[in-house]
Amino acid sequence: MDGQRLSLLKKIMALEFTCIDFNLYLDTHPEDYRALAEYNAASEALLAAKKEYENLYGPLTNYGSTPSPQAWRWIDEPWPWETTF
Repeated sequence: MDGQRLSLLKKIMALEFTCIDFNLYLDTHPEDYRALAEYNAASEALLAAKKEYENLYGPLTNYGSTPSPQAWRWIDEPWPWETTF
């Protein structure tokens, strides 16, 4: 796996963790608007990173989130969870 692809995948993983962490915090602190703004910024960055990855390398999941404009690319290896760091 090339370095750019691995770097982008790591960025997605970090942003997903950040969004989950903010989600858990906001469940108990729903009036913290600073945290909500940070969550929204992380969510937007995550969507952008996923879109960039999928445009360059193909889908991250096999259903529902990404149309396949060319050939069915989901079967191309390696799948995201098969990546070694």
